[in-house]
Amino acid sequence: MSKVLYVHAKGGPPLGHALTRVAARSEVHLLALSELPPAVAAETGRLCASVVVPGAGQRGDLVDLIAQRAGEVGADAVVTFSEYAVVAVAEASRRLGLPGAGESAALARDKRLMRGVWERHGIPQPRFRAVGSAGDLRRAAGELSFPLLLKAAWSAGSTAHQIIRSVAELESSWERSRAVMADSARLGYAELHVAGAGGDFIVEEIVTGCAEEWFDGSGWGDYVSVEGVVVGGAFRPVCLSGRMPTVAPFTERAGITPAALDADAQERVVELARSAVEALGLENCGTHTEIKLGSGGRMWVIETAARFGGAMTVPQIEEVFGLDLVGMFTDQLLGRPVAWPVGALRPEDAEGAAGSLVVLAVGGDGEPWERRHVWDSPTVVRSAPLSGGSRLSVVSESSLPDGATVPVYDPAAGANTMAALCLLSADDPQTVVRDFGALVDALPELLPAAEGAVV
Repeated sequence: MSKVLYVHAKGGPPLGHALTRVAARSEVHLLALSELPPAVAAETGRLCASVVVPGAGQRGDLVDLIAQRAGEVGADAVVTFSEYAVVAVAEASRRLGLPGAGESAALARDKRLMRGVWERHGIPQPRFRAVGSAGDLRRAAGELSFPLLLKAAWSAGSTAHQIIRSVAELESSWERSRAVMADSARLGYAELHVAGAGGDFIVEEIVTGCAEEWFDGSGWGDYVSVEGVVVGGAFRPVCLSGRMPTVAPFTERAGITPAALDADAQERVVELARSAVEALGLENCGTHTEIKLGSGGRMWVIETAARFGGAMTVPQIEEVFGLDLVGMFTDQLLGRPVAWPVGALRPEDAEGAAGSLVVLAVGGDGEPWERRHVWDSPTVVRSAPLSGGSRLSVVSESSLPDGATVPVYDPAAGANTMAALCLLSADDPQTVVRDFGALVDALPELLPAAEGAVV
């Protein structure tokens, strides 16, 4: 039987979902670089032939650690679905002569390198500068137009994003973003392979989106993601996911599969994603490419990644399109034939729709909750104001335990202040958007108040 070393770290699809699908296709050995979610830890013994949790003293060179463990178990492939381990797994796979993202993996991880490649290829994107100090930021601000967006080059989940509206805000924004990245590292949401990555940033001009010209219904955000895979260097689009509007500054609130774009719009978006992915020279990996939608058909590539979309993007695709992306990708790495879609699947190819909602202490109007509340998943599932036929569940491994106080939303910390992740199944994409909007508005009424409840 084929053997796979599964490298687990924070981020990506839920471990419980991905691990079961890898285990269904191979003997799986787990190398856990992050703490295992309690909801899944008990299952790892049944699913895995071995589980190794290296101590802090064993992590000096992550590529060495992964390659050594892969050699010990005789792995035929090494997989990870975490943004923070993608580069290390790609380099370890190269060292072992195994298929993987290849030597260009860092181009799909470090936003400075990524944007530089796209600039040389003429791919539309916001104007940007790489910054590594407060002085760099001041100089960049003199070359770009306000308002600006400062973001960490190696971050995920909109962490350390800061909107800068004037020169007077430069210094404080720089200090705040650096502090958030340090906090994220302590929580385990940080690049695992590149030392000092928390100090690398880019600053970019903010382009104006226009969802109304792309979607017929209301409530959609002004950007989409193209989910796909690279097979032997060739990009294969799978489908598009839509979004609800972000929470200021740019924290994602919800993803919806499929995105309700018409065929012509989807084709144009996919071709831009293809140009962006192929410019990076990746070999074998999942891809997740975010594209901003503007007026008059304008588009800008925001970023891409050499892995599948996080949160519930992968389970959503499996539910509505019947594609087990994790299992298919595992087969690809093991050299088995895989029937990837011949083109990006469309809304008419889907059976219903699915979406995932990040629970943040912010209302639909963008204003923080007036009171503190306690997370209570049974109440939310039971009392959510949903359309007929819609079904809601809570992803336990990505949520606070019931009874925990919902964190106050911190715009700079982004998804680090989430309370829970909800999954919704509905008849069509517009119903998902409508139901999520109603749920966001209802949450402060549904959830119990916390002691000392005033924010």
